[in-house]
Amino acid sequence: MNKEEQLCEAAKSGDITLLNSLINSGADVTFFDNNGLTPLMHAAKHGHAAAAKSLLVAGAPWNAVSPSNMSAGDFAMEEGHQDAFDVLLNAGIQAELILGTIARKESTKGSKSGDYLDDRVSFSEDKLMDAESKAVMMAWEKPLMEAHAKAICSQGGDVLNIGFGMGLVDTAIQQYSPTTHTIIEAHPDVYDRMIRDGWDKKENVKILFGRWQDVLPQLKSYNGIFFDTYGEYYDDMREFHDHLPQLLKPGGIYSFFNGLCGGNPFFHVVYCQLVSLELQNLGYSTQLIQLPVKDCLGEETWEGVKHKYWQLDVYCLPVCQSMEDSD
Repeated sequence: MNKEEQLCEAAKSGDITLLNSLINSGADVTFFDNNGLTPLMHAAKHGHAAAAKSLLVAGAPWNAVSPSNMSAGDFAMEEGHQDAFDVLLNAGIQAELILGTIARKESTKGSKSGDYLDDRVSFSEDKLMDAESKAVMMAWEKPLMEAHAKAICSQGGDVLNIGFGMGLVDTAIQQYSPTTHTIIEAHPDVYDRMIRDGWDKKENVKILFGRWQDVLPQLKSYNGIFFDTYGEYYDDMREFHDHLPQLLKPGGIYSFFNGLCGGNPFFHVVYCQLVSLELQNLGYSTQLIQLPVKDCLGEETWEGVKHKYWQLDVYCLPVCQSMEDSD
């Protein structure tokens, strides 16, 4: 048995003395065994929080995944090992704050916005697709969008939505008869369809064509804001959050499509916590409302779609409000 295999065994048993000795002797903490598991995954799976901490300090990657797409945090979650889970969650949040190794490198759904805006998109009854057969928006999101609309319209007044897509959230917003309803849409095909469908004729609707970054000077302040752009990185949303103090009225509600790392349960938890922390630093509290979505997502839902951008059983709907206003 080589050093790395011994390291896996020490991680399984929680033998800290042996584990640290092997680490100090140069054992590779990034090693994958014959089952595709790392020492950190073994420590997490067996609930050895101290072993997990030692491995992380030694450079074990918190976000490595097994052949079944399970990370160490997923194993801790699955087995109900809270202490090990907390160690891994904190490590993930700290790493992402510093490095941004997962969702900041990729869009929640698609590719970088410049490419997307140059592509043709296609509409069908249940989905909006980009040129690479990746879903921009799908009909299964309708109940989620209705819940988002209810949240951001709870204060009445003026409402802003960034990203029209299939119009699911905007149709829901209209049911609440906001004083004004501003929609930002950057894709020319989607914009043309909006005009054909008469959205520009609605009495309380104002459409701004362009990227939100480009129309910022035309915006005022709003009682409710929803953010759901396609083809942008996580950093783009973080940049938008920096503008919230100017865009969201006191007491207003902000929400966003929470598709961050929607293919992995533990990574999703990390990013829910991360975005909550970043909004907290801007003065906003974030409540995550859990909505079951498993029944919406049979295999037939994804027929013809290149990438399943959501694979979790529960959707965490964020409701954000100024901490001063929510006291």
